[in-house]
Amino acid sequence: MIPGFDLSAFIAATLAEDMGDTGDITAAAVIPADAVFTGIMDSRDAITVAGIDIAGAFFRHLDPGATIEALVADGDRVPAGTALMRLRGNARALLTAERSALNTVQHLSGIATLTATYVAAIAGTATTLLDTRKTIPGLRVLEKYATRMGGATNHRMGLWDAAMIKDNHVAVAGSVGEATARAKAAGIERIVVEVDSLDQIEPALAAGATHLLLDNMAPPMLTQAVAMIAGRVPTEASGGVRLDTIRAIAETGVTYVSVGRLTQSAPAADIGLDFTLDAA
Repeated sequence: MIPGFDLSAFIAATLAEDMGDTGDITAAAVIPADAVFTGIMDSRDAITVAGIDIAGAFFRHLDPGATIEALVADGDRVPAGTALMRLRGNARALLTAERSALNTVQHLSGIATLTATYVAAIAGTATTLLDTRKTIPGLRVLEKYATRMGGATNHRMGLWDAAMIKDNHVAVAGSVGEATARAKAAGIERIVVEVDSLDQIEPALAAGATHLLLDNMAPPMLTQAVAMIAGRVPTEASGGVRLDTIRAIAETGVTYVSVGRLTQSAPAADIGLDFTLDAA
């Protein structure tokens, strides 16, 4: 479903965390083993959907015979009150899977919804929104999937797919140019170099930078930096970007703007699930 993500392992581990060694003792005590529930999952707010099929997979894991109908698709933008999923199956199984399914779709839809808000804020510019590695450990692939559903583009997936030279690397190497040259000598093709002053731009480019991250620069300095770089490599504005500042940043002409809060600070979407007991 999602490249690089083991859905079966994720579902098994998540349910095991919730069920422990004895399972859902409340459902087992209160709900008859043969009871059948019908349920509707709906959104209480306007959201961008992400994780709806993953939520369905939780219910199918505990009741393979459950009837599950996704009424929306990931990436859809829906108003408050929209029915997202209709399901019918063993009542115990559906109740046991409910919280894990909701936690997942609420978290991912929250990220997608916040991301879509940032994308809308820079609509009409030539700038692309990027996510970052500021993700919950173990959930990076899922959270970056959610940013894509919101309209962003993934930045590095990890430490392995591009070099990113930052201030601590520069402190050890002695200069931006030397740090960049070392990455180049190591045979790394994608070399992102963070610069926080205009005088670091030319040394980084001369040493082989393929992408410049313009760190914590105000729009006037970003405009100067973009002019100096003159399209030789992609440019990325980063650091403290907020919804109320991203438009002015994008209008400086940077190629990208990266926003850590997409995954670091997105509130969960308000999504609920109401069950009714089927008549005997």
